[in-house]
Amino acid sequence: MTETRPLILISNDDGITAPGIKILVETMKTLGQVVVVAPDSPQSGMGHAITINKPLRLDKSDYFGPDVLAYQCSGTPADCVKLAIDKVIHRKPDLLVSGVNHGSNSSINVIYSGTMSAAVEGAIDGINAIGFSLLNYSYDADFSACVPIIKKVASEVLKNKLPEGVLLNVNIPNLPIEEIKGI
Repeated sequence: MTETRPLILISNDDGITAPGIKILVETMKTLGQVVVVAPDSPQSGMGHAITINKPLRLDKSDYFGPDVLAYQCSGTPADCVKLAIDKVIHRKPDLLVSGVNHGSNSSINVIYSGTMSAAVEGAIDGINAIGFSLLNYSYDADFSACVPIIKKVASEVLKNKLPEGVLLNVNIPNLPIEEIKGI
């Protein structure tokens, strides 16, 4: 019997060329088959908006190299997830991860966050979903401390699944990895 790798959908709100999504793609490639559908430009603060008054564009992207199926979308993070499931992968992925967002997604910020809205869109559709954020707003933030945390949390969700309607919002402190005491 051949074992297949989990299908992992990746999106974000900072856009397909944001540094955070690049580290997320590299990390998720170690856990499964990756498909990326992300906005073609920054969509921070869009909340759970969807595009209704203009056509959506979905264009293939080679930004992550030949081993990653990737598309950039003219719409919002929620649009990206809807299009990915319906027009790109034609099924529910085993896991949806969004981010890595620049800055905190806590408290009321979660309502406005495009990063979390992509994850929420997945959870609404019955998909195991996680939003990742690094507590650093700098475009040049060092995402290296995120890698082991992302890998550990995503591995656990792939292995154990989440209850229906539940998603995770993971905010990673802006600290060297050796200073992070736990999850």
